[in-house]
Amino acid sequence: MTIPTDPETGEFHRAPSHFAARITADGRDGWPVEPGRYRLVVSRACPWASRALIVRRLLGLEAALPVAVADPIQDERSWRFTLDPGGRDPVLGIRFLAEAYAEADPDYDGGISVPAIVDVPSGKLVTNDFDRITLDLSTEWTALRRDGAPELYPEALRDEIDAVNAAVYRDVNAAVYEAGFATRQAAYEEAFDRLFARLDALADSLEHRRYLVGDTITEADVRLFTTLVRFDAVYHGHFKCNRNKLAESPVLWAYARDLFQTPGFGDTVDFDHIKRHYYEVHEQINPTRIVPKGPDLSRWATPHGRQALGGRPFGDGTPPGPPPPGETLPPQW
Repeated sequence: MTIPTDPETGEFHRAPSHFAARITADGRDGWPVEPGRYRLVVSRACPWASRALIVRRLLGLEAALPVAVADPIQDERSWRFTLDPGGRDPVLGIRFLAEAYAEADPDYDGGISVPAIVDVPSGKLVTNDFDRITLDLSTEWTALRRDGAPELYPEALRDEIDAVNAAVYRDVNAAVYEAGFATRQAAYEEAFDRLFARLDALADSLEHRRYLVGDTITEADVRLFTTLVRFDAVYHGHFKCNRNKLAESPVLWAYARDLFQTPGFGDTVDFDHIKRHYYEVHEQINPTRIVPKGPDLSRWATPHGRQALGGRPFGDGTPPGPPPPGETLPPQW
C-alpha cells in the first residue's frame, strides 16, 4: 500500500470522499431509502467503516441494510471479497470493491475506500462519504429502525455534537494517521502533540460525565470509540502515538471499556482484522509485516465503574439484540 504524503512537508492528509450522493427518505438525490436495496461494504479493520457498523447495530438496521465484509488484507486493487466463497461477494457478484466504483464512474482513478454503500440492482457505488453515512442512518432511515432504537443524533444536541465531532476528527481520528504516516519529524510531532492535547481535554471532560454530549450515547461517542478501541493494539506502537497507552489513561480507558461492553460496540470489533490489516498492509511502516501478539485484549472485559456517573446509555430506547446470524464474531481472546 502506497501512503500519499506531501514530499516537502511530510504531511499526510486524507482525501475527501469523491462519491457523496445521499440515500434519503424522499430520494432527492435519486437514491431513496428502500429495505434491502443497498449493500454496506465495510472492513472491520477500518475505523471509518466501524462507525457505520456500530450505528447500524444500535439502530437495528441489519435487515434493511445488509453488510458485506471485505478481507482486512488489501492487495494492489484494494478491498477484496476473499472472505466469501469463490472470492466474490455473494450478492454483488464482484471480486473487488473497485468494480462498484467503476460502475459509478468508469473514469474514476482515485482511492477505493470503505465504508461504501452500493446499489444492488445496478451494482453502482452510491456513496463513500463516511462522515455523512452514519448521520443519514440516524435521520433518513428512521422508518426502518427497530423499535426502541436510540436517538444518536438528537436534533436539540446537533450543534454540540457537530462541534465535538469536528474537534475529535481533526485532533484524534485523523491525527493518529497524520502521526503514523508522516515522513518528516516536524509533521509527526505536530500531529502527536495535537492528538495528546485533545485526549487530555477529552479526559478532563469525561471525568465527571459518562458520555461526550448529554446523558446518553450519541454519534460523538461512536466516532471517538472507533479510534480509542484501536489505540493500544495499533496506534500506540505502529503509528508511534506512544506518549502513553490508552490503558494508562484512567478516565479514557474506563470510558472506552464502558462503550466496548455496551451492546452494539464491542460485538462489532474484530481485533484480529484490525491488527492484521495495519501491520501487514502498511509495509512502508512495518516492512517485516510481523503482527505483534499483544496487548492483552481480555482487559477490555474488566469492570469500568462508569455506571456511578449516571447517564442512560440508550435514553428512552433499549439495547440492540444479539447480532444477526452470520455477523457473530469469534472470541476476541
